[in-house]
Amino acid sequence: MTPAPGPDPRALSGRAVDEITLAAAARGDLSPADLRVHPDVLRHQAEVAETHGNPQLGDNLRRAAELTALPDAEVLTIYEALRPGRSTRDGLEAIASRLEAGSAPLCAALLREAAEVYDRRGLLAVDQAPECA
Repeated sequence: MTPAPGPDPRALSGRAVDEITLAAAARGDLSPADLRVHPDVLRHQAEVAETHGNPQLGDNLRRAAELTALPDAEVLTIYEALRPGRSTRDGLEAIASRLEAGSAPLCAALLREAAEVYDRRGLLAVDQAPECA
């Protein structure tokens, strides 16, 4: 089974890929969004991966498509929170709730799954009890 043809390759800005050139960069015509992938392209790549027997890659690409809507600072916050020993279960749940309320339910599910696994493996941060005087 062959996936349907993908969307026209576009940057997150909507600019066509063939308009993203070194000459355009030298003129200062490109923005950071011109250098970021469009979520539709990632979703199409997910379909292709699944069609070729790689559902895990498909899942990752779908989560990546959700992340394109987030500010860079939020993506870095999620990355840091997922490092073992950096977050409590409540901290991961708070991030997951924000993601689910926004446009990233697949990423929210991944954070909840990570919280379960980290809890079983002892990788969650320990809540610090207030010191007694």
